[in-house]
Amino acid sequence: MESRVKLIRKALGLTQEQLAQRLGIGKTALSMIETGRAGLSTRNKNILIQELNVNPEWIESGRGEMFNAEPSLTNAFRLRTDSSLPLQSVPLYSIEGTAGLVPLFTQSEEVTPVNYIHIPNLPKCDGAIYVVGDSMYPLLKSGDIVLYKQLHDVNDIFWGDMYLLSIEIDGEEYVTVKYIQKSEQKGCIKLVSQNPHHADKDVALDRVRAIALVKASIRMNSIR
Repeated sequence: MESRVKLIRKALGLTQEQLAQRLGIGKTALSMIETGRAGLSTRNKNILIQELNVNPEWIESGRGEMFNAEPSLTNAFRLRTDSSLPLQSVPLYSIEGTAGLVPLFTQSEEVTPVNYIHIPNLPKCDGAIYVVGDSMYPLLKSGDIVLYKQLHDVNDIFWGDMYLLSIEIDGEEYVTVKYIQKSEQKGCIKLVSQNPHHADKDVALDRVRAIALVKASIRMNSIR
């Protein structure tokens, strides 16, 4: 079992320090587990299963797939040029904690994620955040998660696709998820909602402070 912990770490693309942090143990302790000099505790095993999506049968016996199947409530939005990764560790950020999308994108290496998302067979993603608002309902609802790939140039927009945007309105940052279409107004883009109760809006390109292509979404269901 201990050698399989190393295989899990390699598959997730994590360093020993990163996995040790997720498990709540020291790097030395993890090294001892990986080399068979120490055993994997029940608590650590549960973290691998519940938080990192590891197949419990595989971790016990090596039989079956290393990771559980892709969740049914995950929607991927792919381009024809996208290639899927067997598994990736996508950081989940809090917009409130970073004071907006712009600081998150410009200082991402300094921002501590609130958690990590592990989903197989998705295109490469830079991060994930929670959705606020109902402009994309019923496709997305407030509290759902979107996984994104940051764009460094607004001229690289794929018309008609879904984007996570930061827009300046009266000196304040407005973060939203919208479809982007060409605008008839020069120097503008058209923001289109899924929710028919939200009108389309033309926005000047120079008001877009940050932009990312939405690559996938996760529906967060509430049990009442």
